[in-house]
Amino acid sequence: MPKYLIEREIPNAGKLSKEQLKGISQTSCNVLNKMGPQIQWVQSYVAEDKIYCVYIAPNKEMVLEHAKQGGFPANVVTEVSSIIDPTTSE
Repeated sequence: MPKYLIEREIPNAGKLSKEQLKGISQTSCNVLNKMGPQIQWVQSYVAEDKIYCVYIAPNKEMVLEHAKQGGFPANVVTEVSSIIDPTTSE
């Protein structure tokens, strides 16, 4: 199933408290539970004014629907074409 990288523009995301991040995570998980097992949240990275998320989903539309239902921005959604890491050099 395809993986997607989602860029969410959230001002001062890097300054969100643990409680705020917990609330965002809970909202996301609640929406995912309602949408079913086809869409999965893998991991997110919180940076200055953005949160970058990795999701597995059958299509981009499902990722956008998750964002809509959760009230999250999904400014850029890109399908991952390849994954590389240090072992790729071997």
